[in-house]
This record gives sequence, structure tokens and C-alpha cells, in this order.
Amino acid sequence: MRPAEELRFLILAAQREGNRQLGQALRPLGVTASQAEVLRVLQDRQPLTLNGLGDLLVCESGSSPSRLVDRLAAAGLVDRVVAVHDRRQVQLTLTAMGADLAQRIAEIEESLYRSIDAAAEGLDLTQLTGFLRTFVADLPAGQALARRKDAAT
Repeated sequence: MRPAEELRFLILAAQREGNRQLGQALRPLGVTASQAEVLRVLQDRQPLTLNGLGDLLVCESGSSPSRLVDRLAAAGLVDRVVAVHDRRQVQLTLTAMGADLAQRIAEIEESLYRSIDAAAEGLDLTQLTGFLRTFVADLPAGQALARRKDAAT
């Protein structure tokens, strides 16, 4: 197996295992990993328009997250509020129930990140993250992640 092929499958295996662990931890909360990402992005950056939210999502990069938002709104987790300055714009915010759930999701994510930190202990991840950032830089998911990273700093 050539190195590029092994790298491809290692990334795929890590992504699948991470999603499996996250999905298993989220199951008792009744949300998918994609729905959890929407709630967490709103928790960090609300209010957002639907387009603004879509620009920051990795799970739905390059497409509209309207179906995800519809389900979350129907569950009473997200409110749609018509913007005062432009009635054509609908701003998305978390309801109290959505904010509570987003906080519980953040705790689950933190546990996952601690597991990753433990597995990487003693390793310098700078080269790996730099490579991966460059590898996805021109792709929709990579651009969404870059926008989230830029907005967080």
C-alpha cells in the first residue's frame, strides 16, 4: 500500500470512528451529529441567518442547512426570528431548551476532545493539522472550517 493510500484510509477510519463515538454519545440526547453541529454553531455565534449558518457548517458544507434547521425548529430547539432591519432575513437563535441541549453537547464534545488529546499525548500535531488544513483548504468543508476558526480568534 502506498503512503498516500494508507493516509486516505487512516483519515477515513479516524473520521468514521470519531463519528461513531460522537453519535453513540449523542444518541441519548436524541440528536444526530449534524444537528449537534448546528446547535453548537448557533450557541457560539447566534443570531445567524440560514446562509450564515450554512457558511460555518462542516457537516453540510456547500448546501443549505434548511432541513436540519426545520427539524430543530419543530423540536423547539431553534427559533426563527424575522430581522428588524430586513424582513426578508430570518435570524436563527437557540430557544432555552436548545441552549441547554447545546451545553450538554459541548460537554460530550469536550469528552471526545480529551480522548483525542490523550491519544496524541507527546506528539506534535502541528505538521499533521497543517497538512490537513492545506489538503482541504479549497474544498467547501475546509472553507467552512476556516471561517469558523477565523471567527473564533
